[in-house]
Amino acid sequence: MVTAHDDITDLVKGTLRHLGRMKFQQIAQNLQRYEVLGRWLKKDKVVFDSGRGIQRNLMSRLSNTAAHVGLLETDGSVLPDLMEQLNIPWRHAQVNWSFLYQTDILMNRGPSLVYNVVKPRRAAALINMAEELEAKAWSVPDVDNKTDPYGLPYWVVGNDTTGFNGGLPGSHTKIAGLDLTTDAPNFKNYTAQYTNVDKPDLIKKMRTAHRKIGFYSPIEDDDYAKAAFRDMRVYTDDTTVSELEDIGESQNENLGRDLASMEAGVPKGGGKDIRVSDSGVIMFKRHPIIWVPQLDDTTVFTAETNPVYMINHDTFYPMCLKGDFLREGSPREVPDQHNAWRVFVDLSYNYLCVDRRRNAVFRK
Repeated sequence: MVTAHDDITDLVKGTLRHLGRMKFQQIAQNLQRYEVLGRWLKKDKVVFDSGRGIQRNLMSRLSNTAAHVGLLETDGSVLPDLMEQLNIPWRHAQVNWSFLYQTDILMNRGPSLVYNVVKPRRAAALINMAEELEAKAWSVPDVDNKTDPYGLPYWVVGNDTTGFNGGLPGSHTKIAGLDLTTDAPNFKNYTAQYTNVDKPDLIKKMRTAHRKIGFYSPIEDDDYAKAAFRDMRVYTDDTTVSELEDIGESQNENLGRDLASMEAGVPKGGGKDIRVSDSGVIMFKRHPIIWVPQLDDTTVFTAETNPVYMINHDTFYPMCLKGDFLREGSPREVPDQHNAWRVFVDLSYNYLCVDRRRNAVFRK
């Protein structure tokens, strides 16, 4: 018989161990897919850090000291200021699930019965957390908002003009503490506007953008020396992805389902050389085109119209506070409700983009 505080804690903790590690479980969900908790927040994708906030050094300019000179020409003396610093605050998310001593413990004797009570409560809480994270990941917080993270549209901003014109998000006058005029004028993503989802319009602009954002460094010991498109994904809404699928279905079967299969960086030779995911996802230059349900919800996503985001996840990723990554605590008595117990799941994080120029967005 369970009678003591420690016994309740041990029973629930023992039950949780049988539920597996903290992960997303697809039960009673409102969205068809969860890109954030399903992929972005996987431990092999997350970067962990400590401190009171996230700081990253940004080399935003060159020294401009290179020149062709005469052998006896006098050397110039200059020590240029090359660096700026990104400053991003931590944001905190939490969810909780509860159980009642009488109905959930005493009336459900034995670990297996408690398991059946705990599992759906915990799963529902995790799905609720997944939906909260998903909504905020595709949103731009207001200037005065001190609780929401810097979602993807905060970092990758649309513009009607073609080129590196992705400036400030919403009503913000700086981005991560930087003035784009004086501090880092190069810290802008690629943008373009399209009218039709077809090869002469959108696909052609995506091909151009793919070339423009493919920065490679001339020196080996540099971030740009990595593969420029090692982890890129294309995100869009249902209307646009449906039209892109129509293009894929109508083209020559030998080209497979890659909308730019004959371009540089994609193997030639027909469908056998084109890698398509098991789920049949349409591809652009071997990068999956992912439908994001939140981009259809105008109460959540207001940044662009029919957006197509080309995101390099080597440059855009979540930063999590070490020790507070989906941390699930022990059961605690609810204050002033001594028969109720509650378990909290906490997350301290924010999103960071270290190089906006290697990302693009297209809008109608």
